[in-house]
Amino acid sequence: MLKPDFVKAGDKIAIVSTARKIVKKEINEAIQILKKWDLEPVIGATIGLESNQFAGTNEERRLDFQEMLNNDEIRAIWCARGGYGTVRIIDLLDFSDFKKHPKWIIGYSDITVLHSHIHNFNISTIHAAMPIDVHKGTEEGRQSLHNILFGRKVNYTIPSSKKNKLGNCKGRLIGGNLSILYGLCGSSSSIDCKGKILCIEDLDEYLYHIDRMLQNLKRNGYFDHLSGLIVGGMTKMHDNNIPFGKNAEEIILDIVKEYNFPVVFDFPMGHIEDNRALIFGAEVSLEANKDSVTLKYM
Repeated sequence: MLKPDFVKAGDKIAIVSTARKIVKKEINEAIQILKKWDLEPVIGATIGLESNQFAGTNEERRLDFQEMLNNDEIRAIWCARGGYGTVRIIDLLDFSDFKKHPKWIIGYSDITVLHSHIHNFNISTIHAAMPIDVHKGTEEGRQSLHNILFGRKVNYTIPSSKKNKLGNCKGRLIGGNLSILYGLCGSSSSIDCKGKILCIEDLDEYLYHIDRMLQNLKRNGYFDHLSGLIVGGMTKMHDNNIPFGKNAEEIILDIVKEYNFPVVFDFPMGHIEDNRALIFGAEVSLEANKDSVTLKYM
């Protein structure tokens, strides 16, 4: 797996939107954070554009992202926000130059489209908070992104949840937003989970749909040879008038009960305040015991 070069003081970091519309004042705090880190923000043309709910038309969003991909002065692309829309441009992008000279692609939620697509090029990406919400998160979350970007060691130890399936495993981190992973099944952006550690999180979903999405991943073989499963925030879940009968964590455990890999809940990633940065594609070890869970980069 190829890792892009880590950044250094003075490097240029692009901020673009591949999905929902956003205006510059919504990323002012993120701009200041980059400047505090001695990085130079470069604001893409999509910031301030509007086409219904999107940050410009498909072509405008494609062109903005493509220009940043091909610009040798840009060392990382920080996607401004999620929502929906990245899948509408993924097949319009040309990654030829990027494959030769990769740079960090940063984001979460809808940006799972990019994480998954680029993972199939054997290039690492960063799952982390985005300009629209980075200032609302914890200092630990911001610092984790800073540390990863600058090539500093990042490991995580968190309290163990009583819901966890204990055990140890190793593998490459992959995954992201469950709804997006579900939507990518059967496409060229779908990921191979064999021997890997899958991270999932989601927001604002009905419990029956969580079950349906996980059933689909199971039928697509995502869990057959999985090394481990990390579950981040399953935030603001909904139920119907007739209850589904299980919460999100219980649904997950039921889906994977036949497998032997460890399952870790309440990991600090996703649509939560403490959204820690993760290097997708990196080889890690995961240790889940009674008292704690430790994720270490190898």
